[in-house]
Amino acid sequence: MNTESNLIINTLKTKFGEQKAAALLAYLDLVLVRNEHINLTAVRDRDEALVKHVLDSLAIVDLPEYEKAETIIDVGTGAGFPGALLAIVSPEKEFTLLDSTLKRLKVIDEFAQTLNINNLRTVHARAEEISRKPEYNESFDICVSRAVANLEKLSGWCLPFVRKGGQFIAYKGENYEEELQQAAKALKKNKAHLSYTESYKDVPEEISGHVLLVISK
Repeated sequence: MNTESNLIINTLKTKFGEQKAAALLAYLDLVLVRNEHINLTAVRDRDEALVKHVLDSLAIVDLPEYEKAETIIDVGTGAGFPGALLAIVSPEKEFTLLDSTLKRLKVIDEFAQTLNINNLRTVHARAEEISRKPEYNESFDICVSRAVANLEKLSGWCLPFVRKGGQFIAYKGENYEEELQQAAKALKKNKAHLSYTESYKDVPEEISGHVLLVISK
């Protein structure tokens, strides 16, 4: 483990406490071990994954919209980034992790049981189909999505889940301005607008150009 990783782990312990930090690392290790048998992530190095998955996923936690939210859906959760990690650090919130790949969701369920993460449930479905159902349509305070698709597509998939007055928060890279322009019609169609862009602060270089797009409905 490199010096940067030790600093990150100490920061996690300070911010979230020893128990939650240990659970975050345990979840990451479970993913990396299982990744040798089933494709969960392209990142195979633990130090790299600590930055690109753990730190990146947790970038949202200090946003006031996140702090207020009670129900959160993670669209295209993949291996549970960010949803499972957010569930670990925010046990008072309820998380729905949505993905179209069942085998990944089964792995998340298994890891959640192993680590006693009791505030998440997984749903196997396509976002564009399930978001029309009454129990999901406009039912969540926040929808998050990370590394899934461009913002134009994501807006159409994610915003139907968000209640009026809620937010869709997209994790994006340095080319976000171009994506915002392309997504303008999709945002308007869903009666949504960009509230603000939150840049990452005090993070390693690999994710220093990342942003959170806070889109309000």
